[in-house]
Amino acid sequence: MAANNRRMSGKKGAQVGSGGQRRKGLEGRGPTPPAEMRKGHKKNRVANAKAKQAVRRPVARGRGGKSASELVVGRNPVVEALREGVPASTLYVQQFIDNDERVREALQLAGERGGINLMEAPRPELDRMTNGLNHQGLVLQVPPYEYAHPEDLTAAAYDAGEDPLIVALDGVTDPRNLGAVVRSVSAFGGHGVVVPERRSAGMTAGAWKTSAGTAARTPVARATNLTRTLEACKKAGITVVGLAADGEAELGDLEALGGPVVIVVGSEGKGLSRLVGETCDYRVRIPMPGGAESLNAGVAAGIVLYEAARRRS
Repeated sequence: MAANNRRMSGKKGAQVGSGGQRRKGLEGRGPTPPAEMRKGHKKNRVANAKAKQAVRRPVARGRGGKSASELVVGRNPVVEALREGVPASTLYVQQFIDNDERVREALQLAGERGGINLMEAPRPELDRMTNGLNHQGLVLQVPPYEYAHPEDLTAAAYDAGEDPLIVALDGVTDPRNLGAVVRSVSAFGGHGVVVPERRSAGMTAGAWKTSAGTAARTPVARATNLTRTLEACKKAGITVVGLAADGEAELGDLEALGGPVVIVVGSEGKGLSRLVGETCDYRVRIPMPGGAESLNAGVAAGIVLYEAARRRS
């Protein structure tokens, strides 16, 4: 009898107290996810590798150096950037995204412009690329901006048989102000903008948008040390004019604006830094009968550039 019990205990089948575990094991696990989203699958590894390679930040090279690549995140920001002609290298679109009007417009604009890679990526990869920002399934990569060297701006002016007309920004950290200055320089026949390498706005997507496309033809140079750059301009015979609310001269009286000049604009709150202010040949004030304490960088630069262009005409 004992032997018979041993034979029966070896039979296959549900054991007492199994709790229906075999029944649960037979339940389905839902639809199989696409290959690109299955961890360990070849297509998943390829998609991840491509995304990582595309957002890898380049090393700055060239005389003026390069900025880092930038990501524009979200459906409205991406569409607006494409509308305004912001340079772009890749448009990332989330797999199985809800195809609304903004997604369709982004794809259409990218296709019409040409030169923009369209890449489909799983949501986890877009989350990683954007550090968890609400990308809404659209991410636009803006390539690094290649800055000119300050000497390139003066050389281009002289090559064209013109006196240099350049704007330098001291402590301006809002990219929209930089974009507005670039637009004014382009409108009044200037030869470029100089920004410091540190503690200054750079040519981001926001600056490109505010420039309304003029950044494509108006160079922005980056200076390692703005004071030394201004001193080099003075040695080259270029007058350095700084804007200051307490300036000794009034804008309308400054004859130097008719010749080679660098106009230095400080931040709205602090104005010119001490060293930069001491380097200027003239400190000029803009008369404001309305009693405003200061103007933002874009407006101030536009007023002085208009006066310079008037004297040169």
